[in-house]
Amino acid sequence: MSGTEAETAAPETADPEAEYRQLSRELLRNTKSPRHRAAVQALIEERTILSLPAVQRVLIVDSRKGRAAQLPGLSGCQYSLGLDEGQRCFLGLVMSLVGLGITTLASVEDLDDRRLPIILRAILRLAGNETIAVGTRL
Repeated sequence: MSGTEAETAAPETADPEAEYRQLSRELLRNTKSPRHRAAVQALIEERTILSLPAVQRVLIVDSRKGRAAQLPGLSGCQYSLGLDEGQRCFLGLVMSLVGLGITTLASVEDLDDRRLPIILRAILRLAGNETIAVGTRL
């Protein structure tokens, strides 16, 4: 195979974990508002939502500085993204962090044991307090 053919051949499969870390860094770097930053951090920590191609198509835009999250793009399309009930509940709460949508705080009852601490940490970030530990009491 010549050098030209090798260059046009399918690229090697990239490491999905490395790609996710790179995406996470770019999204956080390009998010300036504290509210949006807390919401983006929550989506990064939750991971299953942000990993969905349908969510990435709606949420992520290319900017001069790299990829950025446009949370208002998610408004009104939560039911068309292929999310399960737990993911929709979590996303609704995340959207509420930035003032989008109408999700009551009572919906935290619907979060599982993995997602609840993520939302609680996001709320603490908004309050400017990252020193309170959120976890299981022994």
